[in-house]
Amino acid sequence: MASIFSRPRLSRPPDPSDPEYQRLEARVNFAVHVGIFAACNSCMWFVRLLTYAEWDWSVMATSVWALFLLGHGIWAISKK
Repeated sequence: MASIFSRPRLSRPPDPSDPEYQRLEARVNFAVHVGIFAACNSCMWFVRLLTYAEWDWSVMATSVWALFLLGHGIWAISKK
């Protein structure tokens, strides 16, 4: 059984209707989502701290996005 942390690969040529391909696509999309979340939030918080800005919305934006990211992660990992 492959671990969720193993290197993603397909055992045959890609076919979008293949369940293995769909699982791999879900994992790759989740990885992209994590990368965009990390880049945007680290930039936002860096600017906020550097400029001593009072952005009350930044806490809410990060929290809501993190919840969506958690949901996306649960969906991507549980996809069979």
